[in-house]
Amino acid sequence: MACHDCSQGWFWKKLGRCKRCMDQLTSLSVVCWVVWYFWFRDTPSSTGSIALLIAGFACNALLFLHLWMKFVVLPFKKRQGDKRD
Repeated sequence: MACHDCSQGWFWKKLGRCKRCMDQLTSLSVVCWVVWYFWFRDTPSSTGSIALLIAGFACNALLFLHLWMKFVVLPFKKRQGDKRD
């Protein structure tokens, strides 16, 4: 990725800090599910259908981790840091 947060640091330090990543994951997730619904829902055991299901779930899981870090973990850590000072 081209942003400062994504080009540095370990995996857990990147989560929840990059809006570009979250936008891309949202787009990929929507595209995967729309393509699966319109072209592969009638044949759920085909290779293409299974690949799209796995890709859709992977995008959703990573997006969930990003959103969890952004709206739950990072604000909690920030409040905890303010109370310790």
